[in-house]
Order: sequence, then structure tokens, then C-alpha cells
Amino acid sequence: MGGTELVLGFGEIDESQVGLVGGKGAHLGELSRIEGVRVPPGYCVTTHAFRQVLADVPLFESGLDRLARLDPDDRNTIATLSAQLREVVTAAAVPDGLAAALLTPLSGLDEKAAYAVRSSATAEDLPTASFAGQQDTYLNVVGPAAIFEHIRLCWASLFTERAVTYRLRNGFDHHKVHMAVVVQHMVVSEASGILFTADPITSNRKVTSIDAGFGLGEALVSGLVNADGYRVRDGEIVEKTVSAKQLAVHAVPGGGTRQDAVAPELQQQPALTDEQVLELERLGRRIEAHFGRPQDIEWCLADGEFQIVQSRPITTLFPIPPAADEGNHVYLSVGHQQMMTDAMRPLGLSVWQLTTPRPMAEAGSRLFVDITAGLATKAGRAGLLEMMGASDPLMRDALQTVLDRGFLPEPSEGGAAPLPFGVAPEPIATDPAIVQELIAETKASLAALDRDIREKSGAKLFDFILADLQELRRLLFSPRSHQVVMAGMDATTWLNKQLREWLGEENAADTLSQSAPDNVSSEMGLALLDVADVLRPHAEVVAFLRTVQDSEFLDDLPALPGGSEARDAIRAYLDTYGMRCVGEIDITRPRWSERPSTLLPVLLADIDNFEPGAARRRFDEGLREAAKKEQDLLERLQVLPDGARKAEETKAMIDRLRTFIGYREYPKYGMISRYFRYKKALLAEAGRLVAAGVLEAPEDIYSLRFQELHEVVRTGAADAELIRRRKAQFAADQALTPQRVLTSDGETVAGSYRREDVPEGALPGLPVSAGTVEGRARVVLDLADADLEAGDILVTAYTDPSWSPVFVTIAGLVTQVGGLMTHGAVVAREYGLPAVVGVDQATRRIRDGQRIRVNGTTGYVELF
Repeated sequence: MGGTELVLGFGEIDESQVGLVGGKGAHLGELSRIEGVRVPPGYCVTTHAFRQVLADVPLFESGLDRLARLDPDDRNTIATLSAQLREVVTAAAVPDGLAAALLTPLSGLDEKAAYAVRSSATAEDLPTASFAGQQDTYLNVVGPAAIFEHIRLCWASLFTERAVTYRLRNGFDHHKVHMAVVVQHMVVSEASGILFTADPITSNRKVTSIDAGFGLGEALVSGLVNADGYRVRDGEIVEKTVSAKQLAVHAVPGGGTRQDAVAPELQQQPALTDEQVLELERLGRRIEAHFGRPQDIEWCLADGEFQIVQSRPITTLFPIPPAADEGNHVYLSVGHQQMMTDAMRPLGLSVWQLTTPRPMAEAGSRLFVDITAGLATKAGRAGLLEMMGASDPLMRDALQTVLDRGFLPEPSEGGAAPLPFGVAPEPIATDPAIVQELIAETKASLAALDRDIREKSGAKLFDFILADLQELRRLLFSPRSHQVVMAGMDATTWLNKQLREWLGEENAADTLSQSAPDNVSSEMGLALLDVADVLRPHAEVVAFLRTVQDSEFLDDLPALPGGSEARDAIRAYLDTYGMRCVGEIDITRPRWSERPSTLLPVLLADIDNFEPGAARRRFDEGLREAAKKEQDLLERLQVLPDGARKAEETKAMIDRLRTFIGYREYPKYGMISRYFRYKKALLAEAGRLVAAGVLEAPEDIYSLRFQELHEVVRTGAADAELIRRRKAQFAADQALTPQRVLTSDGETVAGSYRREDVPEGALPGLPVSAGTVEGRARVVLDLADADLEAGDILVTAYTDPSWSPVFVTIAGLVTQVGGLMTHGAVVAREYGLPAVVGVDQATRRIRDGQRIRVNGTTGYVELF
């Protein structure tokens, strides 16, 4: 079908005609083609009619222009402009001939029958955005005049406040979204409801979820009644809940609907029999198979037969990683281990995978490790659970939950426990020179990279980077570096275990770690305090920085008194730490050197909250606290039975801790330093591709994998449509929330704490830095928005090393993601900050500004 059709019957429509009949209309056309699926008859008023009516209405086009400039959070202006546009649409003149054409199909149906008149926008019911409930539906509309009037109302509903806000948030162009209208024979249903062919809560693709109620579906959708709920798996009802249904919505003769009370003796009766539930599940699977993806289906039951009135893709499911076989697989989230659960662009995903030694699966623009093989033996299974329990109890619990269900076969005898780096480290002497040698080796390697990469361009640049990635892997996974990292972690474990046993001391290693040498992440925070000392005396510089809106401010500083000194201090800091940023394992993320304004909120907070010399005082205070703790522990050990031996062993282990624990942060610093050098070279290549007309913008390279970009440079040709699709997919994936464990059934498992030592109402978590602090919670989702004062408690999703500069200001830390030896935990201990990580939904359950108490010794957060 093409041309300028104003109306199309369902039988004339297929899934390819979204632009003509909208998402809802296209799906109804497809549904009507599926054998065994009953669809109430009807037709679509196409988008041609919508465009024809509004083509010469000047206020309409100007209104769309104004909408496009709005902030999605500007609710008042959205409400005003949306109302104005709805008035414009409903007041637009419709020629008599056009109006008659829109009602012509009724003569072939039944003009006196009741109809549902439903909006069907061209950006609705799409695979990546459902727009469910954003536009209007009208039930039991009787008579041509009423149907025509409701067609106009559906057109206007393209501009409801919720629809406009949804488009703004999801990047849809208002000018390119048009409205079709579905006119469909009204079914007088005994029961109706929603069917999901995948569990909308857990994402399990093998579980069908059905909600059912009496009468029309309006009562259920609008939340007027509690629905009966059914979950079906493998042709069996595995869960059934029959609710008290006190109301039902029924059609009124002559048009409209009404709410009726359900007779008391019927309220507890199920809306469907078990046989009907299983029949409906089979119908849902047939529809899912036709569309090739999980579906959200609206159904109704009339005269004992099911009819389908809508089916749309479920857009909120987390994707399943591809597998080479049909067996069950279990995946662990890499993001939860790397403190970066955000979506990553294709270039970032591919560079990270070129760096890591272990194959990883991709899903939802995130990375996962398939641990199925490791769980196949008893020793492997026990070792993985133990490793997860030590680093992230929620991940361990989620994994145990999956295993307890029998999702994988029983493990075989034998096998070996997994090792963090694949091999057990050899013992190493407690010698600070080893750390210095490793740091010097990385610096020398980076200097060689700086020298050699300047000469590379074109395809040779990619060959060079691939070769240099082997050098990066050599440094990251060298046996000596592994020895040092493990020595620090083992010392932490030994001290906490033995001092708990001997003295009843909890998490003693936390205080003993304060101001340990060679921790590049904690040094980064203290170094920014030194920059604040340089800027603080220059009032005009500070005042100027409070007004900065973009990242081009450094060149403006010399015009101010003290500005040159300030600029040089900031640039020197960026020369050392400017390769860092939030989510830094994704090479595509903007670095501080590329966007220095990101640091300004933290820098200004340091200027406001600290006196000159704070960095030195902070470090020295940590040294004193660690020394005081050491002395106290050794004195208490001496008076115990066999105290001299215990004190001697403890002293040796404290020395080992302080020698090696700081280095834990350095390998990643070296990796991110290399990534930034690669990125600058790749962006220079992107600039040449833009100049040659191969790419539209330098940032287009982020939507290509490293190998694909290599091919674009080699051939001088890029697939613009692929780049567009990748950008759209990334935008959709950003809205997804990954969980710690994912199965090949699509089920996402979050895990839970099973503890009895948490006060009522408190939020449990993993204690990673001892102490208790009470203060104002500041919920910060973006470092660039950090507005912190001394004594505040930072609450955020995760903290990678880029958050370290804010640690000098805050008094405590709460994160949703984290483990005992992750970066935020290590730096929190160095600074002596009470910290609890792995607090489920902390950024939602704790209000910004709320008073909270963080217990970093036991691991919970109390809310007041």
C-alpha cells in the first residue's frame, strides 16, 4: 500500500506501515494475519488525514518548534504549550469530504455498533519505546458523529503532557511523529486483561504473566481493581493469585462506560478457569513467535472465546547474551565488579574486550562473564560462591538463588577453585622498592607510547594500538603486579580475621590503611586540595569559575588577576589526572581534560570548605590515626597468652598492608592513561574522516567497534544507517538496569541480604570502611552535579576512581554497587570515611537532604 490513503482496513495493513497507521495500527494488521488469533474487525484512519488537516495551520508548526526547545523537566511550560496545541488540533477545520471519507468503512462494518477509538502514533509500540498509555483511547463510542469527534480527540492526544514529556526524554522529534487512529469493533467482554509473554519483573522469557479481571480492561489498566494474577511456565500454572474484585467496568447502551459493583459472592471467583489461563498462554506464545520478540498483549473474553485487541513489544526487558548452544547459562555482570553499571558504546565495549584476558558476552550495552563452565564442578562452584561472598554478598546470594532452583545440572566431582588472576601468586617480600619498580615500569611504558603513537595514522594507527594493547595486558597481568595486589588484599583479610579472633576488633585493617603510600586515587583527591589553595586567594578567579557553563574557560583565566597562576595549576592537575572521568573504563566517555568544567563543583567545594594546607594536614592525620591504631593493637596483643608471637605476626602483617595496599589503584590508572592516548589518536583520525565526508561527526566513531572503525579507515566508507541504529540502540539501553546475575532464560537476579543484625527500617549493605557517622545525605548521580559541604554523606550509584576528589569533603559514603576491595572502598579506608556499599536502590530509598546514619563497621544505613 502507498499513495495517500486516508483509511485502511486491518486486512490491508502489515508491520511495515508504521509511518502510515502508527505502531498500534500496524500491530493490529499483523495480528489479523495470524492463524488462530481473533481480532475484532476495524480500520485505521491514516496519518495522511492527520497531516492533511493540520498542513495549513500556522499555529501548529510554530507550536511544534516551541515544544522542541523545551526541557523535559519544565513541567509548567510543557503543560501550557501542550494544552495550546491540543486546542489548535481540535479547532482545526476538517473539510466535509475528508470527514466523510474517514467514516466510509463503517458502512461495511456496522454503523450502529459500538466502537473503540484508539490513538496510534508513529512513535508508539516500537521495539525500543512502547509509549504505552501516552495517548488516549475511547471505549464504547456509538454513531458516526461520535466516532468522528473522538478521532479528533485522538489526534489532539498526541500532545498530552505525558506524551510530550516522553518524546522529549527519549529524543523523538515532534515534527516527525504523526497520529493515526484505530476504529475497532467494541467487544462486550466477560473478562479482560493483560498478558506478558515474558515476566515483566524478572525478565524471564520462559514465564508468561497474566492479569485478569471482570468486564472491560479499563478497570484493570486504570488501577481501579486488583487483578487476578497467573504465572505460567512450561505449560503449567506455577503461581496463582485470586483477588477480591469489587468493581467492574461495563459498556453502557448508547455509548460510554460505567463502573458496576461486583456481587459479593462473585468477588472472590477467578476471572478465568485454569484451562482458559493455559489456552491464553498458548495464544500468547503464538503471537510472540509471529513477531519474533516478547509481547505485551491486551485480551478480552467474550462468549467463551479470546479476542486480541492489541499487542506491542515489551521494551523494558534486559536482553539475553548470545550463546553458542541451547543449554542453560549463567552470567555475572562485569559492571558490578568494575563499578560502572552504565551502558557502554560499541567502541568502548570492544576496546575493553581487547584489554581483558577473558571472553565476555554483551547484552544491553553491558558486559557479562559466562560462568557456566566454572559452576560445572563442585570445587569450581564452591570457589566461585566463596569468591563472590568475599567481594559482593548480593552477587553471591543471587547466584546461590539460581543454583538452588536447579537451573544448572548438579556439579561433577573434582575441578579446581577459580583464582582471581588465573594463577596463584608466589610469595613476595615486604619491600617498598617492588612497588616503586612497578610504577616506574608503567611510566616508562607510557613515555614510549607517547613517543611512538605521534607518528601513526590511518590503518597503521590501528595496527599500532592492537600491538600496544598487548603491552597494556603485559603490565596489567604481570605476575609481579599480581603478587603485590594480592599481598595487600591478603594482609587485609589476615588482619581482620586474626584481630577479630584475638581482640574482638572489627575491620581493624580499615584504620591501619589510612594514608598508605602510593595510592594514586587518594593522592588525586589531595592534589585537588592543593589546586584549591592556589585559586583561593584570587577572588575574581573564584567568582568567574562559579559562572562557568562550558569547558572552554581555561583560556579566559589569564585576563583576570591571578588567572594565569590558576590556569597553570588546573592544567598541571589535568596533565596528571585529566585522563580520568566517571565510567572511565568506557573509552568514549568525556575525560576531565576534554571537559574540565566537570571538576569545577568539586574544586569550588574544596575552596569553600577547607583552609590552606588541608591536603598535607589530611594526609598527616591519616598517618597519625594509623600509627595510633597500630600501637593500640600491639599493646593489647602483648598482654594476651602467647602475646609476643601474636604481636610480632601482626606487626609484620601491618607493614605488609601499608607497603602494598596503595598499589591496588595503580594498574587501573596506567590502563586509563593508555586509553586516553588511544582516544586522542582515534579522534584525530575521526577528524580526517569527517573532513573527507566519510563521517558526519567525530563522535560517530563511538558507535563503531574498534575492528569496524579500522575497516572504515582502510576503505574510506562508513555505514551511516548502522551508526544511526547503534545510536538509537544505545539510547534505549541507557534506560535499562542491569542486575548482578543474568540467566539464559533472561531472568535478572538482584540478590538480597539475609541478616538479622540490622535495626528495623535500616538499609543493609556491605561494610567496607569502619566507623559510624551521622549527617545530611546528598544523593548525587553525576559528579558534575556534586554540591557537597563538609560533613555531608555521599549517596550514589557507584564510585570509580574519578570520585576520589569528593572524598576529601564528605564524612561518609553509601553506594548501590561495590565490594570490599573495589576502588571506592579502598579510598574510603585511606581517608577514614565510614562506608557501606551494595545498598540496594540507595539513590531511590534515601532522599536528598535526609538525615542518615552510616554504620561502616556492621554494614547498614539508618534513615531519620
